[in-house]
Amino acid sequence: MPETRPLSYPKNRIRVLLLENIHPSAVATFKEEGYQVETEAKSLSEAELIERLPNVSILGIRSGTKLTAKALEAGPHLLAVGAFCIGTNQIDLRAATKAGSAVFNAPYSNTRSVVELALGEIIMLMRRTFERSTDMHQGVWKKTATGSFEVRGKTLGIVGYGNIGAQLSVLAEALGMQVVFYDLGTKLALGNARQTSLEELLETSDVVTLHVDGRKDNADIIGKKELAAMKPGSLLLNLSRGHVVDEPALAEALKSGHLAGAALDVYPSEPDNGKPFDSPLRSLPNVILTPHIAGSTLEAQNNIGEYVSAKLISFINSGDTTLSINLPNLQLPAQAGQHRLIHIHRNEPGVLAKINSILADTNISGQYLGTTPEAGYVITDLASASSAEAKTKLAKLPETIRVRLLY
Repeated sequence: MPETRPLSYPKNRIRVLLLENIHPSAVATFKEEGYQVETEAKSLSEAELIERLPNVSILGIRSGTKLTAKALEAGPHLLAVGAFCIGTNQIDLRAATKAGSAVFNAPYSNTRSVVELALGEIIMLMRRTFERSTDMHQGVWKKTATGSFEVRGKTLGIVGYGNIGAQLSVLAEALGMQVVFYDLGTKLALGNARQTSLEELLETSDVVTLHVDGRKDNADIIGKKELAAMKPGSLLLNLSRGHVVDEPALAEALKSGHLAGAALDVYPSEPDNGKPFDSPLRSLPNVILTPHIAGSTLEAQNNIGEYVSAKLISFINSGDTTLSINLPNLQLPAQAGQHRLIHIHRNEPGVLAKINSILADTNISGQYLGTTPEAGYVITDLASASSAEAKTKLAKLPETIRVRLLY
């Protein structure tokens, strides 16, 4: 059996570009791997990305950088993209797939941070603490219990029972709250929580908190009609996506007194750091506004940096696409003395047959195939020194998007 070849590329030729103050833990992880790392504190525009991406192998971004099809076309060597955050709406995922760039994010790493902020804001709003603090800063001493309540015994309605919603459910119950939740799918309720309809949730909840994803179908799921259906004197929290709440309608519901308060961390339009922020919710009493920081704790950013960088390195080194957003999720165990070929192709009938026809004279010791509607992904381990020749032939297939010989 032939010995395993060294990596088909020197690691110091892997160029990593990290934007938007991604945590130093990611920088350290990439450098320990031997990659070249460049960092930028800000997001980059499409034009700036087009200028910077031609020689980049790995791009790391957060929510402020919009990775468009045009930008992806400028990165012929871009093997992978890391979204060092939860959402991936800022990335054209279809274009990334067509370019053969694997996309990874951090769906769980800041869950606790978001949950803790939500709990803190529920208590602050219930006690009208933010209003009293604002009074004090203006020199007004207003000691009163009017409109101030405990959270114990109140009903919390959670819209979106994913990782964040479920963990919030458990901790809210520990504070003595009753929990109901609404989700598009049937979910296993934790503790004493109960799944219900959105209509019942809005009508019965003292606090409604939103933890949904950024899909277009979620736009204005809380609009004028839903706000009117909410329990009079209730509270609304949105720590999910800015477009899921009709802000002008929310402002009217607060001004009229129908809602007693709100807390928002996300907005339909979010400026870059240092630029002015505007919203119809500004200056309203008992409204807490934060600049998209629900997941921004040092612990969460460190966890995200470590998690996403590890996923990217595993993909580069072994072809592992576990938890990739846009490519089929495959992981082929390492096998001694083998040559590993990675093939990304358009998902069309007969491609695997063409691949194996090219590999017919070699000994395949392991092969996995996975597909999505757009792409097919094949990992093949060969016990043959002819893998470089096979790579050349695979690259010529009309369906091929990207082919790599890892070692």
